[in-house]
Amino acid sequence: MHENYDLDQLLELVARKQFRRLKDLLSEMNEVDVAEFLDELEPEQQAVVFRLLPKDMAAEVFTYLEYSEDQEKLIGALSDKELREVLDELYLDDTVDIIEDMPANVVSRILRNTDASTRNQINQLLNYPKDSAGSIMTTEFVYLHPDATVEESFARIRKVGLDKETVYTCYVTKNRVLLGVVTVKTMLLSPYETRIGDIMESNVLSVKTHEDKEDVAQMFSKYDLSAIPVVDNDDRLVGIVTFDDAMDVIEEEATEDIEKMAAILPTDKPYFQTGVVETWKHRIPWLLLLMISATFTGTILGFFEEALAANAALTLFIPMLMDTGGNSGGQASVTVIRAMSLGDIEFSDLFRVIWKELRVALLCAMTLAVVVFIKVIVIDRKGLMVALVVAMTILVTIVIAKLVGCTLPMLAKKLGFDPAVMASPFITTVVDALSLLVYFAIATRILGL
Repeated sequence: MHENYDLDQLLELVARKQFRRLKDLLSEMNEVDVAEFLDELEPEQQAVVFRLLPKDMAAEVFTYLEYSEDQEKLIGALSDKELREVLDELYLDDTVDIIEDMPANVVSRILRNTDASTRNQINQLLNYPKDSAGSIMTTEFVYLHPDATVEESFARIRKVGLDKETVYTCYVTKNRVLLGVVTVKTMLLSPYETRIGDIMESNVLSVKTHEDKEDVAQMFSKYDLSAIPVVDNDDRLVGIVTFDDAMDVIEEEATEDIEKMAAILPTDKPYFQTGVVETWKHRIPWLLLLMISATFTGTILGFFEEALAANAALTLFIPMLMDTGGNSGGQASVTVIRAMSLGDIEFSDLFRVIWKELRVALLCAMTLAVVVFIKVIVIDRKGLMVALVVAMTILVTIVIAKLVGCTLPMLAKKLGFDPAVMASPFITTVVDALSLLVYFAIATRILGL
């Protein structure tokens, strides 16, 4: 909540039905804080408090509500007139975002309460693929003619700018074809009679409507953009993607990657809005797969059962070897997945990545091998040969784990899979099996088991 307002105080005003005082307080608050306050209320109370808000503020608050279920209930509580007032104040891309999360009957009611032109634009945006630039763009931007003067352009901005998502960056078009971009700052510093075509920046970064939205979002941080134009195959300007929409995409993709890296099927619902059974469905497939794949570890242990019986001391170090290998592979995989998501490395960099990880692996492996050699002798009080077996296994395991960890995500992406799937849980399972094979191979050779 805003630092000047107390949640308990606002809730008390609602309970006492002191709506005049509540209205005064809400009108002075930030829209995000008001949305957080509404999230704390019951559906019936939400509708009452929402009606206290000024029209322009109400639309902003509506977009900041945390759960689509709250938006749906609020839509159900509003009259058609009230709903139209909210929709009239919403930017088109926000309306589309809301519609995408709503059931068919609510979508139908929203579309009924928009004018024909807006309805056509909404339908056009909804038809773009879910992960494309077209699906997150807004069609509410300011475009200017290259032959117009600065004075004429300012008049146009004043006329149409009120309903546009941004007026600071204006796009220069002729017959809808994107020619350039000009900022209000540049126009303010230019004489009124200057033609827009003479002061526009013609080297414009743009994206196609079907370009992946994650790639588009990355361009914002790479080129330090506040908005980017979206064009069709004929270079006609059809919309813009703004910074706030790009940040939503980055947050969504980061959450999805984290879930996949933790072996969970992605979900777009908040934690407390996801039921127990639904959460179970998202977690159990990977747990089953990893459990079954981990049986290879048991098979290897069974195969070397006699060797373990002959030298029981070897059993003590199996957990440490497997954990160290898994952690090493996990470090490499997370680093590579992160670099790929930022566009720092491509599949063509595979051998450069392997060469770097190999050198890192050797440094890590030699350090840990020396430490574990001393530990086995001094702390665990085992023989020199056992210490040598454990140290050599650590050395080889870490090198293998790092190479597996860096190559599997890159190969996965090349084959069309999400590299996040190849993160820690999957790689740990693979490395566990390999570390055991290495351990017993070295032990058999050195100890003659």
